[in-house]
Amino acid sequence: MKNSKRICIYPKDIQRITGKSERHARNLLSKIREYLNKEPHQFVTTEEFASFTGIKKEVVEEFIID
Repeated sequence: MKNSKRICIYPKDIQRITGKSERHARNLLSKIREYLNKEPHQFVTTEEFASFTGIKKEVVEEFIID
């Protein structure tokens, strides 16, 4: 699977994108999960993050480091 990208987003990715702290990133993920009616153990995808924040998906994916 060459050039495959992760589809889920983690707090460290959000830190890179926003420049905010890890705590802020975790809080943002929690808000997104709540908004999407997801359970705490469920992942947030890059597409869901992009939609929620208004950042283009392509821009988000540039910051994803495998």
